[in-house]
Amino acid sequence: MFLPISDAPNPKGVPIATWAIIALNVALYLVLNLPLGMQAADSDDPVYAEYVDFLAQQVGSRAELSEALRQVSAYDLFVFEHGYRPAAPSPSDLLFSMFLHGGLLHLAGNMLFLWIYGDNVERRLGLLPFLLAYLATGAAATLFHALVFASSPVPLVGASGAISGVLGFYFVWFPRNVVRVLFFLPPFFLDVFEISARIVLTIYLLLDNLLPFLLARGGGVAHGAHIGGFVAGAGIAWLMDRRRLAA
Repeated sequence: MFLPISDAPNPKGVPIATWAIIALNVALYLVLNLPLGMQAADSDDPVYAEYVDFLAQQVGSRAELSEALRQVSAYDLFVFEHGYRPAAPSPSDLLFSMFLHGGLLHLAGNMLFLWIYGDNVERRLGLLPFLLAYLATGAAATLFHALVFASSPVPLVGASGAISGVLGFYFVWFPRNVVRVLFFLPPFFLDVFEISARIVLTIYLLLDNLLPFLLARGGGVAHGAHIGGFVAGAGIAWLMDRRRLAA
């Protein structure tokens, strides 16, 4: 397995927007995910009955449904209500769902990628345009996923669609950058290598997302959102370059 851990070169200065997005995601995890995740779901909650119907469609038997219901937390209901569901779309959920996460590993992985790639893109775009681009590509990512799975009642949460948009910008604008990648095969092998950023991002797009999307379309990962966000970011970066050349 391999894991990107940093990139080079990095711009001077503090990437305020990147750090602000990271801080907001972490804050919401601490305020919402942790406390609600430790509370059992309230069966009197109006959303509970709808969630039971949703679970009944996802599991194969009454025994599995009973077991699943015993593990339902208040955060599960919150995500079901405020995550973006293609079958019940909401503009507010489209925005809010970008800042919710399914768990600590989900959050940590997304924030690592934003920390690695966000500063260069923010420096190129500027603070406010970076924030707008982040939200726009995040929305594009979610809507692409919803286009493919229009009837899905499964709530989509996470920053990975918007971050994939950042990766698309990075792919177009920083072809000569390198990414430090941790290769590990515990307990036999552990080392760090520098690889062209475009190679790393091509692997991310094609092997990590496009191939699973075409073959499986499942597994709990919104590969379509990752693809949609990446293509949106790369497309905007390419159009900006074309306009600059034409000016």
